[in-house]
Amino acid sequence: MIKTYISKRDREAIVALTIIILIGCGFLWLLGEYGKKQKPEEVVEKKCNEGKAQYYASEQNSEELFCFDPNTADSTTLLKLGLRPWQVRNIYKYRSHGGIYKKPEDFARLYGLSAHKYKQLLPYIRIAEEYSMSAAEYVKRYNPSYNNSRENNYEKKGVVYEEKAARPDYQRKISIGEHITLNTADTTQLKRVPGIGSGYSKAIIRYGERLGGYVSVDQLDEIEGFPTETKQFFIIDNPTPHKLNVNTMTLSELKRHPYINFYQAKAITDYRRIHGHISSLQQLSTSPDFPETAIKRLLPYVAY
Repeated sequence: MIKTYISKRDREAIVALTIIILIGCGFLWLLGEYGKKQKPEEVVEKKCNEGKAQYYASEQNSEELFCFDPNTADSTTLLKLGLRPWQVRNIYKYRSHGGIYKKPEDFARLYGLSAHKYKQLLPYIRIAEEYSMSAAEYVKRYNPSYNNSRENNYEKKGVVYEEKAARPDYQRKISIGEHITLNTADTTQLKRVPGIGSGYSKAIIRYGERLGGYVSVDQLDEIEGFPTETKQFFIIDNPTPHKLNVNTMTLSELKRHPYINFYQAKAITDYRRIHGHISSLQQLSTSPDFPETAIKRLLPYVAY
């Protein structure tokens, strides 16, 4: 058997080398662990995953499904159903501005509500009857006598008749078959016509004064926004419109009439200056400013 002799100096060198190797390995191990901890994407991903697990676990345990009316449910109820606080705020804001959920499908308009959550809640949405119908429908269903009485509000041919019993006779709205004489009526009488209030009654008087009197009920259509269905309540009785003397009036006076614009007034004064006296509006038909329709509607208001 051969014995290997290692000198003391060699043994010391081997021990020192072993120690250096162990220290180097330890340093490399620590450096690797430190590098792993410094990777931000790994740290973020881990925290996100942990956060998601805890978040959904807690939400799943707190959610409940039960019947609710989105028009009356309070915040506690809505949060228990799994809606987010900002969605609850949007519901409150919608209701505070007069918004009403008339049918379950209306709830789908809630901002940020996912299709999954909507399908989950849909079987539990209950809309109270008073929110799903208009006030008129509610009255018709629960108080039929209100609509059967001729003395109460009802709709007929697009005209709303106001309650007569509570009004004095001079404020009573007239019925179909009754008429108001257009040229002699004042604002009080005009307001008795269904669909005519203070605004339109004043507009009728003002436009009649500008015309010099009405010669046709159809002239009411020339008032902006006038309710056409109310014309059935007016009649014209022996119209005597104020006449415009086209031979003596100035350009400024002529163009004040609704049927004469600046260019037509100028055409009249130019014709008088060039040709002299006007005896018929047909003499102005050669002017492009006086087509046949303009002459026809101006005829009742002209004197020579």
